[in-house]
Amino acid sequence: MEKILIVEDDNALASGLCRAFPGSVSAGDIKTARRIMSENKISLIILDVNLPDGNGFDFLPEIKASFDIPVIMLTANDLESDIVSGLEAGADDYITKPFSLAVLRARVNTQLRKKEQKQDNRFICDGYIFDFDKMEFFNKGEAVELSKTEQKLLRILTENSGITLSRDKLIDRIWTDGAEYVDENALSVTVKRLRDKLSAKEYIRTVYGIGYSWGKKDE
Repeated sequence: MEKILIVEDDNALASGLCRAFPGSVSAGDIKTARRIMSENKISLIILDVNLPDGNGFDFLPEIKASFDIPVIMLTANDLESDIVSGLEAGADDYITKPFSLAVLRARVNTQLRKKEQKQDNRFICDGYIFDFDKMEFFNKGEAVELSKTEQKLLRILTENSGITLSRDKLIDRIWTDGAEYVDENALSVTVKRLRDKLSAKEYIRTVYGIGYSWGKKDE
């Protein structure tokens, strides 16, 4: 079931939206929203603008920098300038109060479908977003330039997340240009460069005597 985060300080409205979207969770302020996002896999966020500890317009870029999550602004701020500000800040949709629950459901379902289609060739993990179709790679919102060889290695590792791949298998799959000989040191160098560029020492694991895998040590 998709888990929706509702960031709304009106308790009655938040409770009603939680009933409308089973499996959803709510946060009455930005601090609580940050904690929930760090502890759960959230599929979509419904975000109010006026919150007790901050402004949804300011919180939105923070969300987008670290997570590839659709955000629908749901707010009483209904001026044209407010709508433009929200969309330019990265909102995927903007709905003003009062609103139709049926329309909100339809907008939510549209964003969830887009997210599912968009992620076919993406890998998303703890602030990393790797788009192998567009060859765009981000670490907590910062773009990272990778060579073709590094991209190949990253894709193989993430497609087999949690699985240890032998050095021989990785060499065979990365260097497929028909070369008769590839120095084994080339793989070690590529792994090191990829780790450094992505700050991914915690994720690109060396399994001594075997090869490499993508995954946290405690997974």
